[in-house]
Amino acid sequence: MIMLNENIWFPNVNLATKEGILAIGGDLSVDRLLLAYKSGVFPWFDSREPILWWSPDPRFVLFPDKLKVSKSMKQVLRNKDYVVTINKAFKDVITECSIIKREGQAGTWITNSMIDAYTKLHELGYATSVEVWKDDDLIGGLYGVDLGNGIFCGESMFAKTSNASKVGFITFIQNTNYKLIDCQVHTNHLESLGAEEIPRASFLEYLS
Repeated sequence: MIMLNENIWFPNVNLATKEGILAIGGDLSVDRLLLAYKSGVFPWFDSREPILWWSPDPRFVLFPDKLKVSKSMKQVLRNKDYVVTINKAFKDVITECSIIKREGQAGTWITNSMIDAYTKLHELGYATSVEVWKDDDLIGGLYGVDLGNGIFCGESMFAKTSNASKVGFITFIQNTNYKLIDCQVHTNHLESLGAEEIPRASFLEYLS
């Protein structure tokens, strides 16, 4: 495993481990994070670990034209019981993502340092949040990185009520013009919405 220092760089992604870990260390500065996402790399670690940088192969992605919306979700969307906004409460969304309880996870990988780092990205226009509201209460949402190249790098989502995060995710995709949504690693939740695995090399071609 390659150790990073204060210099902002990343090794060739083909040097990543079988699990997808490419490097360790460095920092979460804006410049390093932007280089990471442009290189097909993302940070993923918990509060007990040093910063770990990942570039998995295969990569889990969603092509917007392959988005699957079930009949029941179509009905939920038609009912319009929710209000969906973009970039209205980024800090609230990422904070909720950090504290929501997830099956099989004892803690969170969205540490305070991650919240601060991605909030800076948001303030500079590189990170986007999607909020789902019901009666002025924030009940779901998601956030990710947008480099302006047609790819949205999804980071995390949360829901306090059934379907809230799906409403935000589907509405966001259907009302934007992204060519690819980077979901990073496999989850059953996103697979049910149409996400699939592609070779890392193919993902890097989309990035470039």
